[in-house]
Amino acid sequence: MRLSQLAHLRGMHPDLIRRMIDNVSFIADHFRAMKKEDKISSDWSYVANVIDRLVLIVFTFVNLVGTILIIQNSPMLFDQTEPMKIGAASRPLSGDTFENAFDANFTQETYFINVVEYCQCFEKVKKLFEILATGTRMASQLLSKDPADIEELLSLNPKVNHLAKTVPSYEVKKDKYNWKRNAGKNCESCVPNVEKENDFRDIKHTTLSERGALREALRCLKCADAPCQKSCPTQLDIKAFITSISNKNYYGAARQILSDNPLGLTCGMVCPTSDLCVGSCNLHASEEGAINIGGLQQFACEVFKKMNIRQIVSKEVRQNRNETHNTKIALMGCGPASISCASFLARLGYTDITIYEKQQYVGGLSSSEIPQFRLPYSAVDFEIQLARDIGVKIETGRALHKNDITLEKLKADGVKAAFIGIGMPDPKKIDIFDELTESHGFFTSKDFLPRVAAASKPGMCGCSRPALPSLKGRVIVLGAGDTAFDCATSALRCGAKRVTVVFRKGFTGIRAVPEEMEAAREEHCEFMPFCAPKTVSVKDGRIVSMQFVKTEQDSDGRWYEDEEQTITLKTDYIISAFGSTLLDSEVVCAMSPLRLNKWGMPEVDKTTQATSEPWVFAGGDIAGVAETTVESVNDGKVAAWSMHKYIQSLHGNDVGSIAKLPMFFSPIDEVDISVEMCGVKFQNPFGLASATPTTSGSMCRRAFEQGWSFVLTKSFGLDKDIVTNVSPRIVSGSTSGPIYGPNLGSFLNIELISEKLARYWLRCIRELKQDFPQKVVIASIMCTFNKDDWTLLSKQCENAGADILELNLSCPHGMGEKGMGLACGQDPEMVKTICTWIKDAVKIPFFPKLTPNITDIRTLARAAKEGGASGVTAINTVSGLMHLRADGIAWPAVGEEKRTTYGGMSGSAIRPIALRGVTSIANDLKGFPIMATGGIESAETGLAFLNAGASLLQVCSAVQNQDFTVVDDYCCGLRALLYLKGAKSLKDWNGQSPPVEKHQKGKPVAVKNTGLPNFGKYREERAKLERDLLVKSDTEPVRDTFSHRPDTAVEKIPTIQDVIGSALSRIGSFDTLDNKQQKVAVIDDVMVDFFLH
Repeated sequence: MRLSQLAHLRGMHPDLIRRMIDNVSFIADHFRAMKKEDKISSDWSYVANVIDRLVLIVFTFVNLVGTILIIQNSPMLFDQTEPMKIGAASRPLSGDTFENAFDANFTQETYFINVVEYCQCFEKVKKLFEILATGTRMASQLLSKDPADIEELLSLNPKVNHLAKTVPSYEVKKDKYNWKRNAGKNCESCVPNVEKENDFRDIKHTTLSERGALREALRCLKCADAPCQKSCPTQLDIKAFITSISNKNYYGAARQILSDNPLGLTCGMVCPTSDLCVGSCNLHASEEGAINIGGLQQFACEVFKKMNIRQIVSKEVRQNRNETHNTKIALMGCGPASISCASFLARLGYTDITIYEKQQYVGGLSSSEIPQFRLPYSAVDFEIQLARDIGVKIETGRALHKNDITLEKLKADGVKAAFIGIGMPDPKKIDIFDELTESHGFFTSKDFLPRVAAASKPGMCGCSRPALPSLKGRVIVLGAGDTAFDCATSALRCGAKRVTVVFRKGFTGIRAVPEEMEAAREEHCEFMPFCAPKTVSVKDGRIVSMQFVKTEQDSDGRWYEDEEQTITLKTDYIISAFGSTLLDSEVVCAMSPLRLNKWGMPEVDKTTQATSEPWVFAGGDIAGVAETTVESVNDGKVAAWSMHKYIQSLHGNDVGSIAKLPMFFSPIDEVDISVEMCGVKFQNPFGLASATPTTSGSMCRRAFEQGWSFVLTKSFGLDKDIVTNVSPRIVSGSTSGPIYGPNLGSFLNIELISEKLARYWLRCIRELKQDFPQKVVIASIMCTFNKDDWTLLSKQCENAGADILELNLSCPHGMGEKGMGLACGQDPEMVKTICTWIKDAVKIPFFPKLTPNITDIRTLARAAKEGGASGVTAINTVSGLMHLRADGIAWPAVGEEKRTTYGGMSGSAIRPIALRGVTSIANDLKGFPIMATGGIESAETGLAFLNAGASLLQVCSAVQNQDFTVVDDYCCGLRALLYLKGAKSLKDWNGQSPPVEKHQKGKPVAVKNTGLPNFGKYREERAKLERDLLVKSDTEPVRDTFSHRPDTAVEKIPTIQDVIGSALSRIGSFDTLDNKQQKVAVIDDVMVDFFLH
């Protein structure tokens, strides 16, 4: 109860309040006793008397206070949204209804039913009376000062420091451990390696949550000639997919990724990006460093995986299939190279594609040798499912082998093209290990990692879950590649207490990517450089130690072993990770008649992936170039085009030398986003506003080529009103703080209308309509308040072929001083008159562009409609002054005098103003067409304006932030948003954003609802709970989401017309809001972010 409410009660005598408390306590105690002894129904008359007595007390209280609303509104005693109620009819207690609450219908049965409610009510009344009893003390407190308990809660609020603070270092050293969120640097704070046992959760630093992904994507420069793309083996359009992520179009990002790399999720997780795309990022020159491209790629593909939408062959390919697409194609090995090759061949339209895999699981080394904590099997399964969606068949238990499948058998069986992607199945071993087996404690990486994968990757081995290899004690891992470090970190999860990675050269000679080595270091693996294996000691059938000699490098750079320097390490297990090869002669025999190189591998053309047999192609490890998953994927991609070219040549078709591979398609890409307005058909609702992106006819042409549905010419007038722009006077806005690009929140310009003559624009309109008949050209024109001028110019535009006119009545700077633009657009009568002139002059639709620089934009819209306008454009830029430096000079500053003027502000900063303008017009003039502009920078913001009542969306600042290609992201994102609206199973999603689960650093937390913070000693308690959970034998080491079919069911997909104005019924005046329904900010004890519930 608030003090202001208690102020009404100061006149109540304390004795009266005490008597009320005694009476209520007496009644409540008796009711409890009777309820406990079940005497209520048997002693009905007593109960009735007690209730009557309570009624008298409460009614007396009501009369004294004057209103029971104090009770109903008290947050200390009652639910804020539910008034206190009593009686069978659940009527609220109030002064005017209280006496009627107990009428003739209030029977013994009714009393009995509501006894529990009465008891609860008595307790609340009692508490209220106790508060009132302290009214004298509370009344003496200062209203302008919070009570002591509130002051205590607010004691941590920031306060201005007036004195320096001094705390002894001794105390700080102790106290800091109460707040640390990371491990301490001292040895005593090291985490024992046993804590990793059975912990196969994601350890990648690159993994991102949605919040993290958005922040990282917004940092990207979106370089025009992006060097990151040039360093990607699959040539991913990295700029494009990061653009989609920054616009919250996660499907669009995944589509871009999967178009060039069918294993985009796998590569996002395991790619050595520091040596590829990230290594070429221009932001390496910045303090923040290069963009986390791998993490963004993983994030986008994982969100698409959660959507559970199938891949389809594009409509164009389906329609152009012919007999050549029935050609029989076989692929050996179901690893990254073969999956990629088969996916691209299926996208090209081929329908008889079979992958043969010797194991009972699919995915190749991605499944069997890359650990679960780096690459979960669900990711591989997702990519396999996408390939199966478009007709790729997979047969397991079939091998390229003399006794199974051979090239000669395939040819005899009618296969016209084959691909070999079997990898390197055999380990390389040195002589000292020839007599050692697993029983001694010796593994090769080809033995160890598949066993770990089978036991830790749910779904890989069907229903069976073999046990993890049990490694107790010390483990030595030999090698310096990625596989060696995978073995080391996997050994910890199999129970090893200490792991040492030994390699021949120094740290600078490690072949593994830095990400792999860093992960091992963080998990307290030890490293021993400059050591070469010499002998192994075995005692009682078990390895007990291993001897090494030191390696040295002479002045000529040659490495040698110094036998005088030796070291012996005690160990229980040895894992050899010296690489792999092909040793099985029966596999080599099955590849006959291929020509082999000196290493016994097929000779492969490094540019086409072709072998000595024109119908056989190869890729991946066996082809000799690929060393990573992404390079194997690219081998399959290149081979797919070569195979397509070869197959078509068999039928006399020349497909050309430049590869033309179809992109990834799904049902989303077939969603219709066309819209019709005023009888004009638009391919999509996105167009360029009359502004800098349409400064010339050639810019309008480039816009059409990139997919914009319509363009507005830059505003032009008659030759007599020609203007001159001395230079581009456009500056970044101050609304983005210290961010200077990209993704600026606003711009300010003091440019005027086009400098080009009317005849230039009229000719451009003719040319554009001739070359792009399906596109819409809107002529933006401006004149003084002169009927003849408006009539002449509008007729010239109509005759030139313009589809629609936009009347610029709202330019906020410069032109108003010439009697044009804002000088005409702020007066409703002038707006109406000009519209009347245009209505009489032309037959094509016309839209006056309205200014927001007015009290109520609806008055202008009404005037336009009364004048016969077809619709309106809302809004133009907002007049403002953006920058004033410390020396008082503005920016932009023109000339030596450094003068400036008020300019037009655009960009996302004015979106709230634009949305208000559009919704207010749409609610006021039902069904009146609106072209919206002002802060549209994504499919999501575009959909907001459609929901607000707009039919078309004009874009400017977003293009200034980037380039014309953003329209592809907008169209793709809008299709996805409409498609997901029809999916009931995704009703909890917000657009393309899935529900947020509890996470730390982008990874789901294993233990929830503990109430323990994630710092200090509580962090250790949480870690212990997690360890206890993970070591249980019946507990899944990870929780994975697998793709499944049938995919997400979609009912009716809304059209653009369906969503126009859908938000209007929920937007109105303040008095339509229900003040009893409130939102409360809640802080999640696990999440970094704040959410409203």
